Amino acid sequence: MRNAAETRDKLLETATGLIWQSNYSSVGVNEICKQAGVTKGAFYHHFDTKADLYVAASRHYWEGMKRDLDAIYSPAYTPLEQLENLIQLIIQKQISECICRDLEVAGCPFFTAGGQAGIDDIKIRRAAQEMEEHVQKYSVALVRGLKGEGVLNGDPDIEQVARFLHHFIQGLLVYGRLMNSLDAVRADLREGLYRLIDLKDEYRIAESEQPYSKASDAA
Repeated sequence: MRNAAETRDKLLETATGLIWQSNYSSVGVNEICKQAGVTKGAFYHHFDTKADLYVAASRHYWEGMKRDLDAIYSPAYTPLEQLENLIQLIIQKQISECICRDLEVAGCPFFTAGGQAGIDDIKIRRAAQEMEEHVQKYSVALVRGLKGEGVLNGDPDIEQVARFLHHFIQGLLVYGRLMNSLDAVRADLREGLYRLIDLKDEYRIAESEQPYSKASDAA
């Protein structure tokens, strides 16, 4: 029999998985409880509403994402290596997190749910916004590092370019999920990032190359 902490974690993991496979609006409390193997009473012991579960699940998911980002953006890597780590992590996450074998691209369930939220779904939108703000800080640090290394053309606005990067990645993952094709993501990911940050030609690499042996270890 699960203890309270195990039950709560199971609800968080189940909710995240179901939202990934479907969407926030179509996943109900009954389905979450059924898949998690818990009673509705146990659900409401931990969460007042499905929205409260969503908020807790988004924060639970962020803790895992933060560990990944801390690893790939470690000071042990140069800014160019960090960029390569990011490219590899995005692809690897799609492979590891597609819990449905018929789904090639998972995307981010919380970004998607936040975009689908109605004007009254304040908790949902705010949770998604919080995650965006967290990720933006890492993107800003990456672009600042690349600019400081002198590998970018011109004098880009660091925060604006960081937003461009994150929005492009999320949009590409939505497209890849729509097409149900990881190859569609691979085809445009690297070149799209290079163009957005305006990386100097001499630092660009072909998709088939593996320039940084440490990158896959970080992810």
